[in-house]
Amino acid sequence: MININMKHPLESLLTAGGILLMALLSCLLLPAPSFGLAVAQKLVAQFHLMDLNQLYTIVFCLWFLLLGAIEFFVLRFVWRRWFSLAA
Repeated sequence: MININMKHPLESLLTAGGILLMALLSCLLLPAPSFGLAVAQKLVAQFHLMDLNQLYTIVFCLWFLLLGAIEFFVLRFVWRRWFSLAA
């Protein structure tokens, strides 16, 4: 009989590895949003940023944080649905 609270011994390692793999794939396959020059300059002025580099640094950080959060929840769902030993 399988204990319901028993976890797979490599669950934390597989979860971390899966998240890193998905982050790599998202960096390679999913381009971050880019704005036209007029929109970008308007955003720089609106948020009182120094230049376009600062705007795109913030945009890229937010983009990959969003992708990472989505990937985490997708991986967690897949793991719990099909690979977890807790039945």
